[in-house]
Amino acid sequence: MRVRAVLFDLGGTLVDVKDFDAWTELARRFFLDLDPDDLRHAFFEVEAELDARPPTAGGEAALVEFWRRTLSRAAGKEVDERTTVKFNAAVRETERPVWLYSDARRCLDTLHAQRRALGVVSNSTSEAAVRRILDRVGILDYFSRILSSGTEGVEKPNPEIFRRAVERMGVRPEEAVYVGNLARTDAKAAQAAGLHGIWLNREGFGFGEDPPEITSLLEVPLMVRRLENGEAPPPGRAAGGAR
Repeated sequence: MRVRAVLFDLGGTLVDVKDFDAWTELARRFFLDLDPDDLRHAFFEVEAELDARPPTAGGEAALVEFWRRTLSRAAGKEVDERTTVKFNAAVRETERPVWLYSDARRCLDTLHAQRRALGVVSNSTSEAAVRRILDRVGILDYFSRILSSGTEGVEKPNPEIFRRAVERMGVRPEEAVYVGNLARTDAKAAQAAGLHGIWLNREGFGFGEDPPEITSLLEVPLMVRRLENGEAPPPGRAAGGAR
């Protein structure tokens, strides 16, 4: 089995768009006195919770719910939905810095040299917005296909968005790998669509096997080789063979 395509999540995987200092300053406009470290811890805690149990609503409603929980936890008090909607709009309207993770380009170079097709599947406002971010950090030309939930009308963890991606790339699901920073929304959802899902847990230890866990994008080419050599479990199976 040859892995013909490798697809990536965007934020938290290829690029870092988090700016806790700027968000803390922004919150003061809405009379929320936050500490950047408290906001950071709340952000990652809520992200993990919503990954494990996503809200029923998606899109903008899910984003507002994410910020409501995050701001409430960081502030130590309940923040109402009206304030959260205004904060979310302010975040969207503010130009944010975007940083390319230091391991991203080397990973992409290696996979490109191995003649693997590369793509992006992102929960985001539009394909155009994703392309702008990739262009800003200088990696747009690596990718043959880019799918955004805002453009597609379907978002992760719905397996349909992954199915569309591999179909447009002209590969079978089992010939594709998806790498993302969320265990369920990214890796497990990709597995549900028949792809090989890999969880990029930059804060972890890389010991997880269901889904397979790595701590750096530099491990992706090695994981791909392991899959091709039959040394890693097929989609939807833990290393021990249990469903």
